[in-house]
Parts: sequence; structure tokens; C-alpha cells
Amino acid sequence: MENMVNLFSGVYEGKKVLVTGHTGFKGSWICYWLEKMGAKVIGYSLPAPTDPSHFDSLELNIKSIIGDITDEEKLNKVFKEHQPEVVFHLAAQPLVRLSYKTPIETYTTNVIGSMKVYEACRNCKSVKSIISITTDKVYENHEWEWGYREIDRLGGKDPYSSSKAAMEIMSDSYRTSFFNINDFEKTHDVLMSTVRAGNVIGGGDWAVDRLVPDIVKASANTETVTIRSPNSTRPWQHVLEPLSGYLLLGQKLIERKKEFSGAFNFGPSLSEDVSVKEVLLQMKKTWPKISYSIEEPKEKLYEANLLKLDCSKVEKRLNWTPVWGVEKALKYTTSWYQSYYENRAINTQLDLERYVSDAIKQNCPWTKDEK
Repeated sequence: MENMVNLFSGVYEGKKVLVTGHTGFKGSWICYWLEKMGAKVIGYSLPAPTDPSHFDSLELNIKSIIGDITDEEKLNKVFKEHQPEVVFHLAAQPLVRLSYKTPIETYTTNVIGSMKVYEACRNCKSVKSIISITTDKVYENHEWEWGYREIDRLGGKDPYSSSKAAMEIMSDSYRTSFFNINDFEKTHDVLMSTVRAGNVIGGGDWAVDRLVPDIVKASANTETVTIRSPNSTRPWQHVLEPLSGYLLLGQKLIERKKEFSGAFNFGPSLSEDVSVKEVLLQMKKTWPKISYSIEEPKEKLYEANLLKLDCSKVEKRLNWTPVWGVEKALKYTTSWYQSYYENRAINTQLDLERYVSDAIKQNCPWTKDEK
């Protein structure tokens, strides 16, 4: 494996990092990467949401604590006992269609649960950096052809999107009221950022009502997957893309650079947005076994057809750019599942090695040891 310890200038080596939602798809991937960089990882989350589970298959050497972020007493106890320095907050109810069935639970988890995480951070003097993960769906979507910027209006027509927009507003309030950069190193020493990413794909996601998991689960059983909204366009990206952005932003906060406190988009270039149908066709190139049909959904629930992110802020200020285009992201994602279902192999390490190797070739700033 490539030497991971020196990535991001080596700031994560020996660092106590708490990850909420560590048993989920994104959470398991970031924990794996942090572990390879020598971080002391503490995970706090509900049990793995799916069976099979990417988190369980990795058998990570981290402190894993099962709990709900709405359980204020238990959450504060974990912070007090482990004294984390960095917090990556990923715990959420992340599914649009489920949010229609459980709107109260969705809001309780995504807004009130997040507030309780921030309060735990406020009450724990060891915490210095907070990176809170939301979604590209926080923007009031007008189906524009151009990408949304961090200064654009927030909103959401479905319960999930609106809960995440509410979370962003609440987060900004905390950043202004309690973690204000004008008072940094005077009345507090916490830097806080929120990050918004597009539709993330990669091996190990088995969530219900997500395109790629639905495709591979059906294919593994030699079934035809039924697809709704084939012309919907999304900013598809491999899970390692936004994670590299989150970790790079975390590096800046760890280095006490207060100008990086704020909201940031991490997504593919606008030319990489492709339709659901194109995703299917690309995946089928790698795994010919994939079979699909298209039909109108029975439930007419609102879901955006077109959604793009403008990532010029992170390109200019963080010098962050994607490493893999959508074609490579789909190829490696499909290969991960094909290897799992045909050989019970877990390609997570292989994909991380490929990604870091390609990032080095691309001279990404986070691959250089600047210590």
C-alpha cells in the first residue's frame, strides 16, 4: 500500500478523531482511510444500517461505540471519556424516499441530533475542529443548468432535503454564535465547516432506494432491476472524492487556518454529470450480467431531475480537484461489487491505493508532505 501516513501533511497521525455515523457507507470509508493514516479513531453510531455491511466487513481497529446522536447523555459521556480533537459528523437519516415515511425521525436525527453533537463539542474542551457533512440537496432547486454555489439560497421540497437545509442554517447559527472566527483564540478555539457533496457511489453501499445498490443487488441474484426517472441527472462521484476534500478541509482546520471555517461544495466537474440511464450503460460495460427495465414509479413523490454543484470555491481556495471522472468511478464501483458477489473479495484497500496513486500522479496538494 502507498504510504498513507504522510498524506494531508501527516496531520492525522496520532490524532484523536471522532466520526459519527461510522457504521454507514461514507462513515466506514473515512474511518478506513483515517486508520491507514495513523489516526486514533472513535466511532459513534447506530448499528450498521444494512446486511451485508461495509463497516463490518472491514474489521477496523478502531473504538466503535453503538449509540444514537439524539441520546444526549450517552453522546456527552463518549466525548468526555475519549476527548477527541477532531470531529467528522456524518450521522444522519440519509434517504429521500424514507423521509416521506418518517419525517419526524428524519428531522429529529438530522437537525436536533446534529445540534446535540455540536453541544457535545462545545462542552468538550479537547475539540478543536468540526467538519459537518450535509448534502448537495440543501439548495433550493430550480432545475438550473448551472451549478449551485455556497452562497445560493437553501431549501428543500422533500423532508430529507429540507431537514438538511435546516441543519445547515442551524450550523451557521452555531458558527456565528459560538464558534465565531472573530472570537477565535479569544473566547473559543474551535473551527467549524460544513461540506456539501453530490451523489456518492462506491463499493460497500447497500442502502435501500439508491441506484447503484439497487442495480448490483438485483444483478447478484440474476434479476432485472427496475429503474425510475432514467433521465434524471446527478453529479455522480466516487466516495473517495468528497472524502479527500473533507480530509483536506480538516487539515486546514487542524492547522488553525480560520479562513476555512464555512460551507464548501465538493463535486465532480459539471461536464461529468450523467443521467441514470448512462450510469446503467456504463456499469453494464464492466459487469455484463446487469439487466434493467424502466417503468414509471407508482408513488409520485417529488425528486429533483437536475442538480449540479459549482465547486469553484474549493478549487480556488483549497486547490482541490477531483481525481477520477465518472467513467472511472463507475468502473471501480462496479468492479468492487462484482468481486464481492463472485469471490467474496473486499476491494476497499485496492480502490484506496488506486485513488491515492492517481492523486499523486495528478499532483494533488494533499498527497504532498509539507511538514
